[in-house]
Amino acid sequence: MAHSARLLLLRMQAIPSIFLLCAWNLVSGHIRYSIPEELEHGAFVGSIAKDLGLTLEELSSRKFRIVSDSPKHYLDVNIKNGILFVSERIDREQLCAQSVNCVLELEVVIENPVEQYSVDVDIRDINDNSPNFPHSETCLQIAESATPGTRFLLENAQDPDVGTNSIRDYQLSPNQKFSLDVQHRGEWQLVHLVLENYLDREEESTYKLLLRAIDGGTPQQSGSTQITIALLDSNDNVPVFQQSLYTVVLMEDAPPDTIVIKLNATDLDYGSNSDIFYSFSSYNKAWVRERFRINSKSGQIIVKGILDFEEVDVYEINVEAKDSGSPPLIAHCTVRVNITDVNDNAPAITFNSVSSKISEDAQIGALIALISVTDRDSHENEQTYCQIYPNLPFELKSSIRNSYRLVTKELLDRESTAEYDISVMCSDRGSPPLSSNKTIVVHLTDINDNAPMFLRSSYTVYAMENKPPGSSIGSVTALDTDLQQNSQLSYDILERQIAGLPVTSYVSMNSEDGIIFSQRSFDYEQLKCFTIQIQARDAGFPSLSSNVTVNVIILDQNDNAPVIISTGSANQGRITVPRSADPGYLVIKVTASDADSGQNARISYELLQATDRSLFTVSHSSGEVRTTRRLKYYHVSVQRLVIQVNDNGHPALSATATVTVTISEQSAEINHDSVETRSDLQYSSHLAFYIILALGVISFILLIVIIALIIAICPTDRRSTYDPTCFATSCCCKSSLDAAGRSHHSNVNLQIVPDSKLITNVLEVRGNGSLSDSYRYKVRSAPEPSEMDFMFLTSYNPATPGTIRKLTRISVSEQCAKPTNVWRGVSSEVSQNMHLHEAEHAKIGWQDG
Repeated sequence: MAHSARLLLLRMQAIPSIFLLCAWNLVSGHIRYSIPEELEHGAFVGSIAKDLGLTLEELSSRKFRIVSDSPKHYLDVNIKNGILFVSERIDREQLCAQSVNCVLELEVVIENPVEQYSVDVDIRDINDNSPNFPHSETCLQIAESATPGTRFLLENAQDPDVGTNSIRDYQLSPNQKFSLDVQHRGEWQLVHLVLENYLDREEESTYKLLLRAIDGGTPQQSGSTQITIALLDSNDNVPVFQQSLYTVVLMEDAPPDTIVIKLNATDLDYGSNSDIFYSFSSYNKAWVRERFRINSKSGQIIVKGILDFEEVDVYEINVEAKDSGSPPLIAHCTVRVNITDVNDNAPAITFNSVSSKISEDAQIGALIALISVTDRDSHENEQTYCQIYPNLPFELKSSIRNSYRLVTKELLDRESTAEYDISVMCSDRGSPPLSSNKTIVVHLTDINDNAPMFLRSSYTVYAMENKPPGSSIGSVTALDTDLQQNSQLSYDILERQIAGLPVTSYVSMNSEDGIIFSQRSFDYEQLKCFTIQIQARDAGFPSLSSNVTVNVIILDQNDNAPVIISTGSANQGRITVPRSADPGYLVIKVTASDADSGQNARISYELLQATDRSLFTVSHSSGEVRTTRRLKYYHVSVQRLVIQVNDNGHPALSATATVTVTISEQSAEINHDSVETRSDLQYSSHLAFYIILALGVISFILLIVIIALIIAICPTDRRSTYDPTCFATSCCCKSSLDAAGRSHHSNVNLQIVPDSKLITNVLEVRGNGSLSDSYRYKVRSAPEPSEMDFMFLTSYNPATPGTIRKLTRISVSEQCAKPTNVWRGVSSEVSQNMHLHEAEHAKIGWQDG
């Protein structure tokens, strides 16, 4: 029932109030209607055709239309009956905010002849919004020592409606301690909670009250918030302002840091309870803190942001003064800042009914656009006048206030000028005057008399090699100064041969946007560049075209690893270096190449692996391998170097070369590229000489012992039968061995030990003194009694057998004929391996001898 009654009320209110001044208004062309907001679509506003004195036939024949500055079309006219009706729901609060007067301004334009009328539609407010508090609950802290009459400012409710539909009164739920005092300050209402009786926190510590805001509309609406009051103890004097309301006038162009007012509140307390700090209260609107700030100690309110009279012309600033007591007491005052307007807004120009295209044979006086000018400033600052720049075949003709018509004043010729940029300049009458410009572009129709033109005389595009087919490699762009269909272009690749293949097998292109795509994966090493011809053709009649050359450059990618050309010697990878070489001796130079180009072909060298990394170094750029220090007697005679060659691509590719360096005992001429020997190496060379001399003496003594053992062991009778328990056939003289099969010397012990795993006998050589390691020689049965296999093992330990170094097949008859040679070889081998073991404790792999 309530909803039906409201609809009936709206329909009754929809009957417009029309104010016409019969004779004078028809001359001035001004009509005014009044309707309520929230009307439904199609609601009647007025008989505008009748009020303008127009017949229904004239509405159509004279092109009757409504022009409005509003982005939405709230009203429209039925051409058939001449009724002005509501075409879109009108929300007065959204359209005019809380302005008392809300007028929707329209302009009516008719032609033959051209006439303009102003139509104002007054939008009346209805009570469609209820009061609303910013917070559903308000918390207050009140000292129990507060005296009756103490006032507390409460946050007021907001109602978008205006007039009688806005907030009329506030009501507080019944209680014995508090009452409500509402003060009206113009359109503002200050709501105070007033203490009526003394408080006793021990009796009741918390009060919960309900505050209701009631508007004056029909039907009446309301909103509420709960007030929670917590009682506190101590500080009993409230700061006091000299006034409850301060009024200040401020120009809107006041710069930041301008002092608005200096507030002064007093407190009768002493000590910290009388220290007052100023701040903005929480009841202020958001824009107050954006525009102003307050000095908490001095009470000065200072301009912080940019003031704008057109946005807000009055600021209500709620300030609170809080003392330092416990709990603190607060006093409130209001500072009203009235903003004075200055001429800081240039006129705003709006083009209506714009004809952006006009035939070049248009007659003089043809309508181009209707122009309306508005200025947000007030009074004389909003009065404007407009003009266009001279030497144009157009002119402005004034119609009604702040409204103009842009028409042609001369005949047009597109062949001389294809389009016009018409700049309209409007100025106000403020001091100083402000102006603004707005440009309308008028195009003239044309014929297809211009061929497409490329932006460049030739193009160069780049394609990365190895990219998959279908990748975009570039584009071409052509322009046509014609319009519409005459300027629509299509692109095509002209047929030709590249390396015996059609160009379409290399590239293709999008005929609409000119983007070129690859048809294959390019290889820079095979094809570095080629050219194509592209044609752009318009869609006019007859069609026109033009050609352009496109150079396609293939970019290199790091897809080729370095290739090692040589390692700098006749015997590739095997180098002999004298042990006497000085530091910096050039061992070898590794040379490599890369099929790529640029940074991808920039090669660097590094030593990846080495038997002893401390002996050699590789030049990063040249690939030269040099010694870093002198080669000692204990260094392994065969050094294996792995040199890595890297390019500078992303990701980098590499190759490796293995170089075997044999350290020779023979002297050789030192490479002239070697670095100079430092003076402090003289002492090291003497020390090395003494070590070599000592090792030579020990080897010589060991050799004497082995020869003596051979002479003592081998029998003189070559006809002795073969005994596999001896280390040599027909040369084993058991009489020279003890019962365990051993032969003793001052430095070396030889013992024949059977090996259960193989059909062999083992000759074990043990050193005495400093040469305390043991070595084994294995003697294996051969198919022929006249031959045997002879093997050498390094540094034998029963728990950790050594590694076989050399395997030699020896003829029995040959060795018996020359036993001294056999034992000389054995002695030399034993001596050398004992030295190597004592120097580096290296394991030596065996090789077939």
